[in-house]
Amino acid sequence: MLFNSMHFLYFFVIVTPLYFLLPHRFRWILLLTASCYFYMAFIPVYILILAGTIVVDYFAAIWLENSAGKKRKWLLVASLVANIGVLAVFKYYNFLNENLSVLLNSLGYENTIPNLGIALPIGLSFHTFQAMSYTIEVYRGHQKAERHFGIYALYVMFYPQLVAGPIERPQNLLHQFYEKHRFVFERVVDGLKLMLWGLFMKVVIADRLAIYVDAAYNNADKHTGASLAVASVFFCFQVYCDFAGYSNIAIGAARVMGFNLMTNFNRPFFSKSVSEFWTRWHISLSTWFKDYLYISMGGNRVPIPRWYFNLFFVFLISGLWHGADWHYVVWGGITGFYLVFALMTEKIRNRLTRFVYLDKVPKINAFLQMLTTFLLICFSFIFFRANSMSDALLIVERIFSFSGPVFIGDFQQFFYCLAAIFVLLFIEVRQHFYIQTHLPFKPGHWFKEQVAYAALIIVILMLGVFDGGQFIYFQF
Repeated sequence: MLFNSMHFLYFFVIVTPLYFLLPHRFRWILLLTASCYFYMAFIPVYILILAGTIVVDYFAAIWLENSAGKKRKWLLVASLVANIGVLAVFKYYNFLNENLSVLLNSLGYENTIPNLGIALPIGLSFHTFQAMSYTIEVYRGHQKAERHFGIYALYVMFYPQLVAGPIERPQNLLHQFYEKHRFVFERVVDGLKLMLWGLFMKVVIADRLAIYVDAAYNNADKHTGASLAVASVFFCFQVYCDFAGYSNIAIGAARVMGFNLMTNFNRPFFSKSVSEFWTRWHISLSTWFKDYLYISMGGNRVPIPRWYFNLFFVFLISGLWHGADWHYVVWGGITGFYLVFALMTEKIRNRLTRFVYLDKVPKINAFLQMLTTFLLICFSFIFFRANSMSDALLIVERIFSFSGPVFIGDFQQFFYCLAAIFVLLFIEVRQHFYIQTHLPFKPGHWFKEQVAYAALIIVILMLGVFDGGQFIYFQF
């Protein structure tokens, strides 16, 4: 079920009032049933895959808690293998098999293993990682094994963040299903405001930008370097508004019912370095990789060459997490290279900053750092958005040719894109420097605030793209 659909609107206005009307002891049943329905709106039979991993992890965690020594480690391994195995079959089997075919063909052999003709379950990587975090935390002794099967199933399947996060930790979410959430008008209104802002980011900004970006990236050979450069900048804003918009709707929907989900985006375009960017972008995934992979590999508590390898490797894996194709792996590798290169050149860059006296003008220095970071991210996202590795290389080649008109096609559409980005930046600048909130408008003056949100609704209805387009991160 898509957040930007009438189906979800009906779903939300039925489930939410029922949640508050039901006695507390029955609410988990309503939420679990609603979450199953929400998930089955995509491909119903895939609920069985989710159910299977839930059963495995539920019992594995209980056995882990009651075991000691090597048995605990093997139980954890079994749980992780079950989860990663599902990912491997549905997400990576065809990718690995196709690369095996290329390798065998280069050696003069033929690969007779057929590809699987199956669709990727929606949000598989998200709920798999959330389930894995639960068993890892139980193994580490940071979380008690959940004995209530229904509550554990709800932890994995909670509909607001089921298919695209935030990827929650058991310490933050599990206990909330036991708490009695009363109807609090101010909290409900704040949640609805956040949902409205998320919907605006999705249908007015992201989906409007997608029209230009898709036209350029799906026909790269027919576009100029300048046009592709603009499309690459637009895509950076598109993917942000698409995913942050989803996160805002998810966090807002949960907040209406009294649940607090973790912040997933924190105005990443104000980052002064690529390292800072990844503390502000898809925070639930970045911290997941940090806590469960990077630190497990030794993090920065190792010799410097190994530290650099750890950073680079984690982002390679992050690229593969995003998609089973080489252009995703290259995107992850570019990001890892940025981080390693920044560490290697930190002293030189600091000396250069002092040499040109930029340290004397901190505001200009900060702006240049933000601009440089943004351009680096835009370049890496070329490989994220491109349909293939060959397309990515063609786009890069044409962009650096510096040729052709800035845009090709409908000028009105181009103007809408620029206006949408301006609105986003205007609101985020105010959020970042003045009102210090994730809501789009400053609470306080009641009348002005209501007019602002009414205007937001009107713009959504007039300029929103309601073509049933999925959120970009559903494919991951």
